[in-house]
Amino acid sequence: MRKSLTVIIFLLLTGFSQLLLANPKLVPTAPDIPAKAYLLLDQKSGYIIASKNMDKRIEPASLTKLMTAYVVFYEIQSGSISLKDQVKISEKAWRMKGSRMFIEVNKRVSVEDLLKGMIIQSGNDASVALAEHVGGSESAFVTLMNKHAESMGLKNTHFVNSTGWPNPNHYTTAHDLARIAMALIRDFPAYYPWYKTREFTYNNIKQYNRNRLLWLDDSVDGMKTGHTESAGYCLIASAKQGNMRLISVVLGTPSDSARASASRALLNYGFRFYESFALYKANETLTSMRIWKGETKTLPLGLEQTLYITAPRGTRKKIKANMNINSMIVAPASKGQPYGTVNVMLGEQQLAQRPLVALKDVAEGGLWRKLTDNIALMFK
Repeated sequence: MRKSLTVIIFLLLTGFSQLLLANPKLVPTAPDIPAKAYLLLDQKSGYIIASKNMDKRIEPASLTKLMTAYVVFYEIQSGSISLKDQVKISEKAWRMKGSRMFIEVNKRVSVEDLLKGMIIQSGNDASVALAEHVGGSESAFVTLMNKHAESMGLKNTHFVNSTGWPNPNHYTTAHDLARIAMALIRDFPAYYPWYKTREFTYNNIKQYNRNRLLWLDDSVDGMKTGHTESAGYCLIASAKQGNMRLISVVLGTPSDSARASASRALLNYGFRFYESFALYKANETLTSMRIWKGETKTLPLGLEQTLYITAPRGTRKKIKANMNINSMIVAPASKGQPYGTVNVMLGEQQLAQRPLVALKDVAEGGLWRKLTDNIALMFK
């Protein structure tokens, strides 16, 4: 009797463990967020974890200043301007309404102070002063903003000012805003720490960062708030735990506290139920293919950039990658030239797809190589 009971318990435990292996921990649906639109994605992979109305056009309010900052950072990096440049404040900048850093007309303020006034204090006056310094006029600067939006592939974004002041032709989406935030973090890591600064004093006036998550959650280190009567309360938040960075975009909530709690709920959900990891490194040889009529017989193929994958926790072993490769590769081949794709799947869900490219140049072979390969191809 005792032996039979032991066997039954063993069978039950074995069956239970197999059930757990076959059905990894289930992921609940994303939290219900009281917002007009929202989005949660992983910074490195770009994988969208949760969303609602992410491609619906909205008024971005001061979230616009992410693109304003991006353009200024770009000009600094290119050497066109410097953080130490002294900007003469125009009457237009001085007269700006809404949030301000309280610069004074005809005074000179450094680009660095203006950036901090725009990022930390959300100063509309600082935004216009920077736009005029970079572009000569705000309208010319806006042209640069739209060109950068185009280069980022933002098809549902159009700017008419540098501040986010309401205008029917000034619009974007949660998805496009997330991509701007990703680009800013990726392209200008030296300046990103300003987004976690809690306070800034200019002209003896101390103002605090409006992103209250900086006080509530140690993992949050950016990014930007926005608010108008028509847009509601908005917040783009960025947080990092371990090697995983998430970006949340919350638009059109009813209050400051609502945008903070909604953003925190999304971030907590993402960190709790998802993980991110590098599947393949940049320039790692994933496979080598026969190349015909070349100076060498094989061509190494891989990825130009490290491939990061975001997936529900506990599913890593179930992720499968397959390669679709051109059946015939003929020299010459140039480094970076695509010859197929890498597809990463979790069951029926495609997690990522990337071009499979040549990792080196292969020139045409000599006359004998071409001749022998032509004969071989006749019989292939």
